[in-house]
Amino acid sequence: MRFLIAVIDDQSNSGTDDEMKNINAFNDTLRANGHWIFACGLANPSNAIVIDNRRGAGLVTEAPLFAAKEQMSGFWIVEANDETTARTLAHGGSKACNRKVELRPLL
Repeated sequence: MRFLIAVIDDQSNSGTDDEMKNINAFNDTLRANGHWIFACGLANPSNAIVIDNRRGAGLVTEAPLFAAKEQMSGFWIVEANDETTARTLAHGGSKACNRKVELRPLL
């Protein structure tokens, strides 16, 4: 099963040197244990562009979809045998980055 672990923050690229070391160590652990698929940070939501081209509408909004203080600032895509394992990984990710995370299964 594959899961998204989304990092929740009110800033972008806000990791301290210690947090980045912890994130890199967590990433190494994911790789070593076969859970790693992909991870990255995201630019600040102020850089977001929403495009709606349903039925050829061609609508472009140069703003994030949601105007909330907290946004997704990065994510991991991980492989886990079950939700229990994915929850354990999410706890580890939250501790490593010192942020809240949201865990969601991929369809």
